[in-house]
Amino acid sequence: MNSFNIMYACISLFGVFISSVSQVFLKKASQKKYSSFIKEYLNFPVITAYSIFVIATLLSVYAYKVLPLSIGPILESTSYIYVTIFGITIFKEKINTKKVIALILMVCGIIVYAIWG
Repeated sequence: MNSFNIMYACISLFGVFISSVSQVFLKKASQKKYSSFIKEYLNFPVITAYSIFVIATLLSVYAYKVLPLSIGPILESTSYIYVTIFGITIFKEKINTKKVIALILMVCGIIVYAIWG
C-alpha cells in the first residue's frame, strides 16, 4: 500500500471512529426518559449522532474512491474495538473472556491482512 492509499485508509478509519462516537451519543440519549415520542427522537444528542453518521458515510464514500473494496470490511471491523473501549470507559460495562478473545481475533485478522493482504 503506498502513502496515497494510506491517507485514504486513515480517512476511512476516521469515519469508522466518528461513527463509533455517534453510537455513544445514541446510547446516552436512549438512557434518558423523555416526555413525548417526538422529543425522544428530536433532541440534541440524537440529531448530533445522525449528523455524525452522515459525515462518516461521506468519508467512507470518499475513501472508497481509491481504496479497494476488499479492505473496507477490515477497516470497518475496528469499530468493534472502539465501541468496546467506549463501553468500558464511558458506560462502565463489564467485558468477559469471550469478548476479549473475539477482540484479539479481530485485531490479529487486521494485522494479518495489513501484512500479507
